[in-house]
Amino acid sequence: MSWQESVAAFAEAARWFVATVGRVEGRWDEPGLGEWDVRSLVGHTSRSLLTVESYLGQPASAVEVDSAAGYYRATRAIAAGPGVAERGVAAGAALGEDPAATVAEIADRVLALVAAQTGEELVTTIAGGMRLRDYLPTRTFELAVHTCDLARALGLPLEVPAAAAAETAAVIARVAAADGTAGEVLLALTGRGSLPQGFSML
Repeated sequence: MSWQESVAAFAEAARWFVATVGRVEGRWDEPGLGEWDVRSLVGHTSRSLLTVESYLGQPASAVEVDSAAGYYRATRAIAAGPGVAERGVAAGAALGEDPAATVAEIADRVLALVAAQTGEELVTTIAGGMRLRDYLPTRTFELAVHTCDLARALGLPLEVPAAAAAETAAVIARVAAADGTAGEVLLALTGRGSLPQGFSML
């Protein structure tokens, strides 16, 4: 995708997240994902927006990771650690008394910030220095996947917006290609096989 297309996909994912959060109403304490309740799941997902903002405030001096797939391969151990769950709970609590309004405000602020960038900005991520154009698809991925989690928890349709879905599918396909699991994934997706129970590329 071009930078403009990537920004549009990110915006689609963010707006779908905001719209889905707007349908939570009084169900914040219901089960969300794993050990998270709905509030914590929303809090974790909101970090997909907030990290863009915070990382833009932490310029990197060099590119250490040059792709979204590289980011996911570099952060697997971190993603499996206990800190992720703890940060989700803290982020959910930080949304305050009106989480839906807070999420909408965060999205508006971050979307405006991203729209003002060129994509060439160097940002310091947990995986190391990256160009924003390479990092942003990981945030679209996170928004799309976790909004699916939220929609499923709420019993809502999994209506991922088209551009966000395409960007997300491209990211996971590149992870599979880099891992050497593309063959198994392609066979499973085309009805020619199945993946082992618990299989994940992340």
